[in-house]
Amino acid sequence: MSHNYKDLIVWQKAKMLAGNIYRTTETFPRNEVYGLTSQLRRAAVSVASNIAEGQGRLTKGEFQQFLGHSRGSLLELETQLSIATELRYIAPDELAHLEAQTSEVMRLLNGLLASLRVKQNRGS
Repeated sequence: MSHNYKDLIVWQKAKMLAGNIYRTTETFPRNEVYGLTSQLRRAAVSVASNIAEGQGRLTKGEFQQFLGHSRGSLLELETQLSIATELRYIAPDELAHLEAQTSEVMRLLNGLLASLRVKQNRGS
């Protein structure tokens, strides 16, 4: 396992997703600046931030816990994207692109969690 969160592909992809969320929400109505815009941005940043924070913890168990927080933030983000689409703030094609990114990050998070569990079960 890498000793630097920046080497983790899941962190790189989550950071890219956060940037795309920021760019997408730039077009949201001004009255959403403290509402959905802020919520989407916070959730997206939280995904990458929890991966980084977890990597810096002392045990694999703590890392797993922070990866779980990251998963929760990702699901929160997906829900907020769905709401933004229903409000017509996001075009369906943009939603499809962002959902593809969230799915990829989720797959990578699940894979990393599974590998940590295997190592934990082996006593490594």
